[in-house]
This record gives sequence, C-alpha cells and structure tokens, in this order.
Amino acid sequence: MTSQTTPRYRGIFPVVPTTFTETGALDLESQKRVVDFMIDAGSDGLCILANFSEQFALSDDERETLTRTMLEHVAGRVPVIVTTSHYSSAVCTERSRRAQDQGASMVMVMPPYHGATFRVPETQIYEFYARLSDGIDIPVMIQDAPASGTVLSAAFLARMAREIEQVSYFKIETPGAAAKLRELIRLGGEAVEGPWDGEEAITLFADLNAGATGSMTGGGYPDGIRPILEFFREGKRDEAFAHYQRWLPLINHENRQTGLLAAKALMKEGGVIACESPRHPLPPMHPDTRAELIDIARRLDPLVLRWGK
Repeated sequence: MTSQTTPRYRGIFPVVPTTFTETGALDLESQKRVVDFMIDAGSDGLCILANFSEQFALSDDERETLTRTMLEHVAGRVPVIVTTSHYSSAVCTERSRRAQDQGASMVMVMPPYHGATFRVPETQIYEFYARLSDGIDIPVMIQDAPASGTVLSAAFLARMAREIEQVSYFKIETPGAAAKLRELIRLGGEAVEGPWDGEEAITLFADLNAGATGSMTGGGYPDGIRPILEFFREGKRDEAFAHYQRWLPLINHENRQTGLLAAKALMKEGGVIACESPRHPLPPMHPDTRAELIDIARRLDPLVLRWGK
C-alpha cells in the first residue's frame, strides 16, 4: 500500500544457495563465502531461504542459524530478503518478525498451501497477508509461483497492494509473466512498488518490457545479468537485448536442465564452496549435464569461475 515513484529496492537480488558438507550438515564457512562472492559479483541485494536455497530441506533451527549467520555476515553491505513462507499465518508472521529483528529488509512469502491438495480460498489468502502485514514494519513480497498451486489473479494481487500496508512487491513466475506484470501494474498503480521477474531470468527481457524493476535469479552469475537491467533502466535497449542474448544459453540451461543445482556447481567449479551436493533426497546433477553447464559458462567467463582461485 506504499506509494513511491522510485522503489526502495530494484535491480538483481539473486537467491543464495544453502551449502552443505558431504554428510549433509550445514557448511557455514562456505555459506559466508557464497555471500561474499555474490556481493562481489554485483548483486544489488540477496534473497535467502528461498526454494532455490532448498528451504524445504531445512529444520527450523537451521533456518534460524542460517538467517543469523548470513545477516550478520552481510553486515548491511546490501539489503537482504528473507523467505518466511509457511502455511500458518501465526508461524509465518513470527518468522517474519524474527527476520526483521535480525536485519532483513523485506520478507518474501508464498500464499498458504500444503502438498498437492491443501489450499485456502481467496478471502483467507487476503487475511493471511493482512495479518502478516500487521505484524511487521518491512515490505512483503508475494511470490506468485506455480509451486504453490494457487491462482493469484492480477486483480487480486493489485487489490492487496492497494489495501494491505506492507504488501508492495511481487515476484511473478507464472506462465505469461509479462502479461501478468503489465496488468498488475495497470491495476495497482503506484501501490505496486516492486513488480519483479523471477524464474532464473528466462523471461527477463519480456518482463522488463512489461515494467519489471527487479529480478530474482539463481545465484551463480549476477555479474552476467545485472548489466541487462542497468542498460534497460538507462534506456539502452539494444545493449540490454544484446547482453541478454549473449547470456541466454546459460540462463536457459539453468532454467530447463539444472534448476537449483546450477549455482552450487558453478561455485564449486570456481572454488567458492567446498561441496556442491544438495541435501538428500534431492539427487545430484548428472555429470554430463554438469559438464555442459560448465562449458557454457566458460564461454562467458563469469566471475564465479575465477573468484575462489
């Protein structure tokens, strides 16, 4: 429900992957190195504990440890979005309040859902976000992603932007994202402070054309994606398109072939982290898929492949 011409947060806010040891324990030293690399690579901000952070494989105690460790290590260098999604309004609000108290700049929250079939009606979704907003003093980003199995129309999102105090940012990852962003901006006006792109930037150029002011991508190559947003913001559309075209093979490979495993594979290859393994039962990347990822990346020379060497 904010009304600002210039958004408080814009640009690239990639998702920070969670690092584990070979036995599946948290690797906090590698985690700090990830944060340092991603800031060095030009991230305007960071997002932690998202789906691409394997948040679904973490215990509550581990979430607290990671939130505290990363916010303390960032130490205000860039703003940090903490994902606090939970089915329960009370649990989500308490998670969000703790994140705020520890220094989060924003929280990102999916609509309440559980498994493949547990959903709530629109009136309850509205109340969920209203209760969350009442409990904190920092912006709420609604993550509109297929994983929730919940349809959030542009009209409903715009209504929440106009009527709920802290609801002002939106990460749109559904099919037809650009059309939805355009309609959300039209209906919500200045109450939609941050219309953002997601899904590894696979639809970034169309989303920027639709009015997106931010992008939440994977964490492997912020230095490759940030210039696209900067060129576009400066009105240099040809330069933005050319840069997007150059990096699109890597973006596509992450989006369609490797998913959340890409960032850690790139970071391991470049000496940023000690172990790229996901937490069981998520299977590791196939060696051939990994080799192709590294081959594509080497053609682009991202910082991630040089940072730790």
